[in-house]
Amino acid sequence: MNGKDVVLYEKQEGIAYLTFNRPEAMNALNTEVNLKLIELLGKAEDDPEVRVVILKGAGDKAFVAGGDIKEMLDKDSMGARDYALAAKKVIDRIWNLKKPVIAAIQGFCLGGGLEYALACDLRTASEKARFAVPEINIGIMPGSAGTQRLARMIGITKAKQMCFTGDMIGAKEALDLGILNEVYPPDELLPKTIELAKKIASKSAPAITLIKSAINKGTQMDLESASLFEIDCFGLCFSTREQKAGMQAFVGKKK
Repeated sequence: MNGKDVVLYEKQEGIAYLTFNRPEAMNALNTEVNLKLIELLGKAEDDPEVRVVILKGAGDKAFVAGGDIKEMLDKDSMGARDYALAAKKVIDRIWNLKKPVIAAIQGFCLGGGLEYALACDLRTASEKARFAVPEINIGIMPGSAGTQRLARMIGITKAKQMCFTGDMIGAKEALDLGILNEVYPPDELLPKTIELAKKIASKSAPAITLIKSAINKGTQMDLESASLFEIDCFGLCFSTREQKAGMQAFVGKKK
């Protein structure tokens, strides 16, 4: 431990901000970061006041510039596998969190950083953001579902090109490929992301949770099974106060 909080936590107006705080290392991921991130994601999930989580990086140079190579350098095959499994635990925590998670990306979003961002529900970025899966350049490959989520998101052909070459792409291309939801000028990234988060936070929290579950799980099923799962989620919405209030307000022509 280095005595510094490697991930910062802040809560304001229903939004939890989790900030990767290793700017001197371009916010590179290591074991300490992973453990802290899991802890703070749990804190955000358990807090009834938190409706949306925003992940971001300290400084303006990077969201996360990948895994910490110094920590990986001397690992053997089994050590590397354990390292990847630890990262998977973080990614699964983000993916399965009951609340929406938005990655606000400035600067470099590379390797493990991109893999963590892909596990988020939404991704916004600065016009200056840059993206890559550059592992091939050091003789390895993505190990945190990068090949899998990227291929599902942008298609096999483009995913193979990015993974085979390690080439970096800009925010505009990432937006066109479907990696990003929105791209903003650098000084507008956080305000616009907060605006998006507040809009989501104003909606029914139980319905948002069920929508996230229906999409995340349903896209891994065949269409028939997924449609039935969606129906189950739809039915559960009718057990919530939000549904009662929302429909009564609609019928009564109230907000």
